[in-house]
Amino acid sequence: MSERLRGTPAEALSGPSQRVPGCDPRHPLRHVITDCLGLLLDIAVTAANTGDREAAVPLLESLRAAHRTITLVWADGGYTGMLVDRARETLRLTLEIVKRSDEPHFVVLPRRWVVERTLSWLLRSRRLVRDYETLPATSEVMVLWSMTMLMSRRLARHTATTVVTVPQTAWPD
Repeated sequence: MSERLRGTPAEALSGPSQRVPGCDPRHPLRHVITDCLGLLLDIAVTAANTGDREAAVPLLESLRAAHRTITLVWADGGYTGMLVDRARETLRLTLEIVKRSDEPHFVVLPRRWVVERTLSWLLRSRRLVRDYETLPATSEVMVLWSMTMLMSRRLARHTATTVVTVPQTAWPD
C-alpha cells in the first residue's frame, strides 16, 4: 500500500519525466509491507511519478530475500496486473488483491486496515507528517527510526508493568 507525502520540494525526488495522471510529482510515495500485526517489514520511498506496480517489484524481491517463510501478500487494487503473475512465478508469493467495495458509504476493507493503521502510527512522529528529506534513502531511514521508537516504547511499557508486580516482601526493611 502506498501513501502520498506533502511538503517536499519539486527537485527532491526526481524520477523519469513521465507524468502519472492525478499525481503531483513533487510529493513522494511511501510503499510499505507490514505483517498481520501491523509491524513494518519493508519500505520503499519513490517519486510520485513511479507507479505502484513498478515500486512493488523491488519491494517484493527484498521481502522474499529477508523473510523466506512468507507466502501470502495482501495488496490493494493499485498492485494488479502482471505483478500478480510475476510474484507467483519468480518469487513464489501469492499476491492477493483486496478489492474495493462498490457501496456508496464507508466500508472497512479486510486486511487493508492493518496497513492504514501502521501508516497512522507512523504519522504520530512529527518528522514524518511532512517529508523534509531530499533523498529517498533518508526518508526510508526516518520511517524505520519512527517504527523502532514505537516498538521500543511498547516493549518498555510491557517491561515496566512486569517490574511493578514484584511482591513487597522481597524488599528488605
